[in-house]
Amino acid sequence: MDKVSLHELSYEEARDYFSKKDLVILPVGSVEQHGPANPLGTDMLIAEALAREVASRTGIISLPVVPFGISFHHMGFPGTVTVSEESLKGYVLDVIRSLSKWGVRKVLIVNGHGGNLPTLQLVARQSMDELGVRVYVYQWWTSSSGILEELFSEDERGHASGAETSLNMHLHPELVREDRLIDEEPRGSFGGRVYRFVYTHEMSDSGVFGRQSSATPERGSILFERLVEDLLKIVREIETE
Repeated sequence: MDKVSLHELSYEEARDYFSKKDLVILPVGSVEQHGPANPLGTDMLIAEALAREVASRTGIISLPVVPFGISFHHMGFPGTVTVSEESLKGYVLDVIRSLSKWGVRKVLIVNGHGGNLPTLQLVARQSMDELGVRVYVYQWWTSSSGILEELFSEDERGHASGAETSLNMHLHPELVREDRLIDEEPRGSFGGRVYRFVYTHEMSDSGVFGRQSSATPERGSILFERLVEDLLKIVREIETE
């Protein structure tokens, strides 16, 4: 079947899929600043691309991307849209409740935005407790088996820096303003010793954390393929659980 996303199927095709499979992929992102060079939809675009590519190679259906996430810390930059933790949790749980009616028992969330993670962890617990549906959360920058560390230096792995921008250049080159690439070292960190809420504009004038100017579409292509391969292994493991 050439169709890879649930919204592309007819209800007869969906019925046939759910009669054979109990796993779906759900991309979740955000609409928030990623520096002057990158589109606001960076997180949702990357999550959606990974989900659709894995769906096309496995036959596991992907759902439409959840575009908005928890982005309060980026609200100092125009165009950022945020939702509350309660809203995101309730929305994703409602989606899973619907899927459970059709026999889904496993949901692989491809999360494109780190600010979503604590809420998605709550979703995973509540989904299991209430519905018996297992939720797995994948983040390409933390769940990628050391791939990112292998391909990009530490100062290229921050928010909107070289790695993320390279993925954008590969996936959506028309949306990246290469004339606006910026390198900026974030300021005001406690070195991870304590936590406090910090707005992004307090730490970075541009919204970029690290070296962005080293990004290339070629590096993005290599990273994307490695991440897809990583996700394919995870899908196979989930299918056999």
